[in-house]
Amino acid sequence: MVADFVSADYGWLQSTDGEQHTRLLLKVGKNCEGYFQNKDVLEHAAKVMDILERDYPQDDHLLIFDNAPTHTKRAPDELSAGKMPKGTPKGDKNWGVEVVVRDDQGKIVHGTDGKPKKTKARMRNATFLNGNPQLLYFPDNHMYSGKSKGMAVILKERGFKNALQLRAQCKNFKCANLLTGTGTVPACCCRRLLFNQPDFVGVRSLLETACTGRGFAILFLPKFHPELNPIEQCWGCAKLKYPLNPPSPKEALVEANVLDALSSIDLKLIRRSRFLDAYRQGLCPELVVWAAKKYHGHRVVPQNVLALFNVAHEIG
Repeated sequence: MVADFVSADYGWLQSTDGEQHTRLLLKVGKNCEGYFQNKDVLEHAAKVMDILERDYPQDDHLLIFDNAPTHTKRAPDELSAGKMPKGTPKGDKNWGVEVVVRDDQGKIVHGTDGKPKKTKARMRNATFLNGNPQLLYFPDNHMYSGKSKGMAVILKERGFKNALQLRAQCKNFKCANLLTGTGTVPACCCRRLLFNQPDFVGVRSLLETACTGRGFAILFLPKFHPELNPIEQCWGCAKLKYPLNPPSPKEALVEANVLDALSSIDLKLIRRSRFLDAYRQGLCPELVVWAAKKYHGHRVVPQNVLALFNVAHEIG
């Protein structure tokens, strides 16, 4: 697996003296170097920003990423209405978000089955419209000290007096109107109403937080459309050039051929690959959501996706 950054101004990103570059080679697989995780993305982005700050301070930089789970991952305790219960847990039970257990050095602790150990932790505080913090757990002096308030109480504290009368969520979370609770659209369920609250909508990913925290603008491309990203054309060109090499069982030669194929892509080609070719099939946001659930692979949306959508929904 290869990860790198490219621009139409400088080509493959590297330091001005050529001593540092941002290309990463990863031997994927359970018995190799694993898979590219969010922590790897964050470390990679940090290296990129170090080079840009030091060697290209005269430019305003915009970092563009595909809308992939490894890029858009949020902190485990970030605001989310996804699994929150409607009411306050009864008895000795309580609700919290599931987080991975780490040791004093920050390393993941594994159980006897080899899987990471997990525990429950509190979700971080929310924010009222006036900017004041909202506790999601009852304070120490409350009869339910430390317990999760639940969606209904949280919404009631925000002024939604009928929250206790609303259902927890619509069946399969398929609400009739996704804008429920916004503007004049009446609320249909607690989960959608809380889901549409500004502080829940505005949660940033770990990558976005890291980049903006250092003054770098960041953009996530529309989900399911990597062709919007110029670097995809670079990968495609390299994939055309790589098979021209004779087959080799030697790992070192395979790696050398990969690097050679990438190095063959010159700046003129990179500049020529800056184009918009997405949504040419007429995909609206609703159809993109459907297609994202239907087709999970990378660049696997079929050319006749509109016809397939019509068949699936008995249209026409």
